[in-house]
Amino acid sequence: MKIKSRNVLRKTDEKALINDIVEAFGDASAFANRKLEHVLTDEWEFIFVDGEPHLFKIEGKIFPTVKGALKLNPTRRIVVVDPGAVKFLINGADVMGPGIVEADPEIAEGDLVIVVEKAHRKALAIGRALVKGIEMPGKKGKAIKSVHYVGDEVWKLEQK
Repeated sequence: MKIKSRNVLRKTDEKALINDIVEAFGDASAFANRKLEHVLTDEWEFIFVDGEPHLFKIEGKIFPTVKGALKLNPTRRIVVVDPGAVKFLINGADVMGPGIVEADPEIAEGDLVIVVEKAHRKALAIGRALVKGIEMPGKKGKAIKSVHYVGDEVWKLEQK
């Protein structure tokens, strides 16, 4: 993945971004008083926070990357998986229903979600819900299509 352009956000853009984050996830304190940059790559559009990709744009909407979710600790759009699913998720696998122990009931089919592990509730992956949140735990087959996960090229992307 190659970086095509990189620009520091203006204060007005920064305020608008922080307001969007607060509205979507409840807290944006992890981004206050940090260097925020708009970064365009050949595949994605990112917001780098102090040189790391913490947010990315998918279908015109800002969503945290795994690193961003680790900093934000969001309380919405969370799907919790059991320890047995972790090794598959960090290799890019989609999330299967039997591995899900809990899901935000407000998740709608097609929503982006943050997949966390049960013990420490640390983010492992970002994915797209294939079913509603209330239907996820114990569902047979795929429940979430993986978009980005720990160890992939987005995870490894850093500003040079």
